[in-house]
Amino acid sequence: MFENLKKRLMGKPATPPLPEPDEHLALGALLVRIAKSDSHYHIQEISEIDHILQESFALNAVEAAKMRATCEKLEAQAPGTPDFALLIRQNIDYAHRLSILPAFRRVVIADGVHVKAEEDAVLEIEDMLGIKPEDRITL
Repeated sequence: MFENLKKRLMGKPATPPLPEPDEHLALGALLVRIAKSDSHYHIQEISEIDHILQESFALNAVEAAKMRATCEKLEAQAPGTPDFALLIRQNIDYAHRLSILPAFRRVVIADGVHVKAEEDAVLEIEDMLGIKPEDRITL
């Protein structure tokens, strides 16, 4: 509150509110959450998320980077993974949910380091997305 008041008094605009998450932003936020699950957010992971967003939503590089930045903010402020997973589960059919699983793997391997925390995050997200055990990705 005081920070916004200070910004207004100094002539700096207040930070615009974040958009309401949809299934696209939810996917981006989950990708960010997977990348951050090992407490390291590497440039390789950031770059891979940008590429995934470009491919998934027909964005150019700048649009993908802006979308990722929004997803990072949403992920940081989100109460939990279930909210994002629910948005995806409610709006994307099972076949299409399966098609996004390779993106999770791409983020996990992007930095070249395999960490159990990332694997656990992917398993948790797959559970919340309603992915059957036989359809899960191998990390």
